[in-house]
Amino acid sequence: MTDPHGSAPGGGRPVRVLLADDEHLIRGALAALLALEDDLLVVAEAASGPEALAMAVAHRPDVAVLDLQMPGKDGVTVATELRTTLPDCRVLIVTGHGRPGHLKRALSAGVRGFVPKTVSAQRLAEIIRTVHGGNRYVDPELAADAISAGDSPLTAREAELLELAADGAPIAEVAERAALAPGTVRNYLSSATAKLAAENRHAAVRIARERGWL
Repeated sequence: MTDPHGSAPGGGRPVRVLLADDEHLIRGALAALLALEDDLLVVAEAASGPEALAMAVAHRPDVAVLDLQMPGKDGVTVATELRTTLPDCRVLIVTGHGRPGHLKRALSAGVRGFVPKTVSAQRLAEIIRTVHGGNRYVDPELAADAISAGDSPLTAREAELLELAADGAPIAEVAERAALAPGTVRNYLSSATAKLAAENRHAAVRIARERGWL
């Protein structure tokens, strides 16, 4: 473990890590396991996208380990904002929803790592080191799925709004979640539906998911 003064064995500074996951039990267990690593130091935890951003600004981690699906802002949105506010912070996305569309969106946002939640804590520690060293790591199975899915005709915003509408929420609710005007949301969803040659937005969601674009 790191010593009380925050030094890793050998005198080097440990990698400062932010953990963000809205599932408290998972986040706490992961923090405890990573604390056993001599060269890693969990400096902050967060349960939502906005909290992750606030904690990142306050604690300036070297690596932010973000859950893809979080309240307020998802992990990719947080990663996008961190590129501006903390450009030296590397982002690693951990997800239970490893669809090809998510991976492509994450890579476009500058995310350096993308792994499933099934990864072991020991392996995650290795990947954190890889990402901190300036390299990229993408789970091989997720990468293969993304390649086989082909390129999506949807823009990032269209895909995001289709995802928000996937549970059948009315336009007004989707607009509130996305912080957009209802008319704007309707236009994006109509465009996505047309691109996928779907009968309606519900069919568009199904088609996009089948093809790995959400």
